[in-house]
Amino acid sequence: MNTELINQLGSQFGANGLPYAIPIHPNLVHLTLGLFIVAIGFDFVGVFFVLEKPLFKFMAIPAARSNFFDVGWYNMIAASIITFFTVGAGFYEILLASPDRTVRSAWGLQAMETMIWHGIGGVLLLALIVGMTVWRGVQRFVWRKDLARQVQWSYLIAGLFIFAIMFAHGTLGAQLASEFGVHITADRLLRMGKDIDLNRLLQ
Repeated sequence: MNTELINQLGSQFGANGLPYAIPIHPNLVHLTLGLFIVAIGFDFVGVFFVLEKPLFKFMAIPAARSNFFDVGWYNMIAASIITFFTVGAGFYEILLASPDRTVRSAWGLQAMETMIWHGIGGVLLLALIVGMTVWRGVQRFVWRKDLARQVQWSYLIAGLFIFAIMFAHGTLGAQLASEFGVHITADRLLRMGKDIDLNRLLQ
């Protein structure tokens, strides 16, 4: 009965192995990355505002130091919220994945190993981003609420360290798509021995 249910559900999936046309996880990943990078980037701009102020004045840009820290704070909150959905969508799509098990990635990992490490990395990054948001909030409202520079250097350095983890984690995700064909329509059709209309796929 379980096999029949699985086959019945599988028949409702599209050529990419999902019940919807476009994978959700990769799109949310880029939203998480963008929000986090903007958050740390604007905090860096706020820290170096004293050096940049003449440039803003020359370009007639009415900028206040607190504005950059506001952008950093609100983007970090948004990154925390969206990352819960990013990780949730990632685990859902991993459960539906049927990767090519005969291939090894450029890192020498098989599909299952890559998915496991990518899943662990997703949970780790979620915890780190939430932790950074709490840390950022404590700095903003408690530790440095009366100071012009709203963030500590240790916070910014931690942000750069998380960038490195994101790069490694993102590489694993890219390998799942490009090397193992996870939820890639053309790859799955070719493995099923079906002809594909490249012009149609590119439209």
